[in-house]
Amino acid sequence: MIGALIVALGMGFVGGLRSMTAPAVVAWAAQLGWMRLADSPLAFMGSRWAVIIFTVAALGEFVADLLPRTPPRTAAFPLVVRIVVGLLTGACVAVAGGFLLWVGLLGGAIGAIAGAFGGYRARVGLVRALHVRDAAIAIPEDIVAVGLGLLLAYTLK
Repeated sequence: MIGALIVALGMGFVGGLRSMTAPAVVAWAAQLGWMRLADSPLAFMGSRWAVIIFTVAALGEFVADLLPRTPPRTAAFPLVVRIVVGLLTGACVAVAGGFLLWVGLLGGAIGAIAGAFGGYRARVGLVRALHVRDAAIAIPEDIVAVGLGLLLAYTLK
């Protein structure tokens, strides 16, 4: 149960950093057979449509994140989206790992909140401390989110 909680926390954290990256990674993982979601209410996450929709949404978010008018991830609406994504991806982790659903839901939601606030503070702090443009931190953050998500999903294989 601890392993599922850690993976759910981690996947939620990824969703807190980049809201559409976590479900895109889960959809790809389900499609590739890393996460077994078939015969569950979450089987749709392994569909070709889920892979396409969440991948396009994640790529769009990478671009939108660099725009000056994009609201901070800690604002009400973006934060709620991240929590919902944490719930969804945490539930997928629980189902794929054969764990209690509430463990995945709780871990995903807590991870999303931690990722949103921790990622925001880290990014703002690094931009100020290093005296660099936001994109110099945002792009590596994208890479970290994708890499961490894939690593976590692969652990369920």
